[in-house]
Amino acid sequence: MKIETKRLILRKLEDADFERMFMMDSDPEVMKYIGVPPLTDSNESKKVIRMIQKQYEENGVGRLAVVEKETAVVVGWSGLKLLTKEVNGYQNVLELAYRFLPEAWGKGYAVESGIASLDYGFKELGADAIYAYAHSEHDASNHILRKLGFEKTSEFKEPDGICFWYELKREKYAK
Repeated sequence: MKIETKRLILRKLEDADFERMFMMDSDPEVMKYIGVPPLTDSNESKKVIRMIQKQYEENGVGRLAVVEKETAVVVGWSGLKLLTKEVNGYQNVLELAYRFLPEAWGKGYAVESGIASLDYGFKELGADAIYAYAHSEHDASNHILRKLGFEKTSEFKEPDGICFWYELKREKYAK
């Protein structure tokens, strides 16, 4: 599976991506609103990649590496995942998320990759709705989700604070 946008390639995560994943997931600023501590061992990133690869096999979807076309470098991940464990009362629904290295912040990559993922979810997978959530204090992520067309429908508590729950129905998706 590969999705191309003007500036990005979204592709399945590969074992060789672990170093860039570790750079991202060990950064305290990147992990600030994720609800888990930054990783301290690059082997943990290898395990995360294997877990996502298993999701591709079992669920047909999973987060995708985001590669800058200009540099051919992985700058983060983005995409859909099937929520197999309940979150805010929802289970077995598609959820959009993204995470980027600080070097990629402010370039519009979350929106660009988000649109590509939503197109895939609605057009290729035939989803009726796609969901997302973000920590209430994560202003940038909440802004991105609203920009993508998501509507906040509820709030729920996580161990690290309140999260906003969003949904986007197929009929309201403008792309």
